[in-house]
Amino acid sequence: MELPVIDLLPFLEIAAKINGDDALNPDDQIDDKLRSLCSEVSRTLRETGALLVKDPRCSVEDNDRFLDMMERYFEQPSEFKRLQERPHLHYQVGVTPEGVEVPRSLVDHEMQEKLRAMPKEFQPSTPKGPDPKWRYMWRVGPRPSKTRFQAVAEMAVIGFGLPRNAFTSIMKQGPYLLAPTGSDLQRHGQEGTVFAGYHYDLNFLTTHGRSRFPGLNIWLRNGTKVEVKVPVGCLPPHSSRKAVTAIEWLTARGCRAGMHEVVVTKRTIDAIEKASKENRSLWRVSSTLFAHIASDAILKPLGHFAESPLASKYAPMCAGEYVEQELAVINLKGNK
Repeated sequence: MELPVIDLLPFLEIAAKINGDDALNPDDQIDDKLRSLCSEVSRTLRETGALLVKDPRCSVEDNDRFLDMMERYFEQPSEFKRLQERPHLHYQVGVTPEGVEVPRSLVDHEMQEKLRAMPKEFQPSTPKGPDPKWRYMWRVGPRPSKTRFQAVAEMAVIGFGLPRNAFTSIMKQGPYLLAPTGSDLQRHGQEGTVFAGYHYDLNFLTTHGRSRFPGLNIWLRNGTKVEVKVPVGCLPPHSSRKAVTAIEWLTARGCRAGMHEVVVTKRTIDAIEKASKENRSLWRVSSTLFAHIASDAILKPLGHFAESPLASKYAPMCAGEYVEQELAVINLKGNK
């Protein structure tokens, strides 16, 4: 299955016009064609938990420069990188060394039962312990009072039939994190190595630039496992598990989280061999951005989703409290 590619340009042009003129009514500016595009965003998030985005503000050259920089950082000796380690801050700033973060599928017994019930061909790879990946966290923010850098969230909410700012209003000044991950393919480049075990993310929407090495698998809502192939010039934002706080809480499970893993595959091996011949870095860098709901915002079903039969299962909860609970489960709050 090929994920659809959503071109953000038409929506960005409308958003720029609205943000520049307070007298404009956002709903009046969204014609049937644009509303159809927004419906495609929400439909894709519901069915796949992920979509590919073509954003004219994000160039291939910028992504390449960022990957070059992060490859140089991750190639530094471990003792140097560990100087930026901040476990007392739950690793939410600075570096997270390999062997710290525990994939949810390794400690969640309910999830393990569900995985065993999957058809063999759709089951995720089994991690043998904590993830052998590094990550560097850098806070992005505070957010401005007006912004056009939340297009996917706005398009999704329009597609869900909610007010245009229903998501972005509770994303303002959220703890956004630029969090590139680095996986050492020279040490851990054997086929089947699990760099990030089957999991959901702790935030609302996660965006990745295109990596130089494949290996990202996602699960559709029907349980099918799909390898993500990102065309040049595209970004894959996926609804993540604070998309289960957010997306599931805010839509009363109308939209589910994007489950995913990162594993060394045959395509990864091919890319390793090619990079070795060209004398390029063998660190797999994922240029991840975690977009969060504001910590003090209350998560609860919004609008017509509050009338869902499942709404009672999603009692109001502070977003920051939920994140702290999740960090503890995956060993980022110090619990082994």
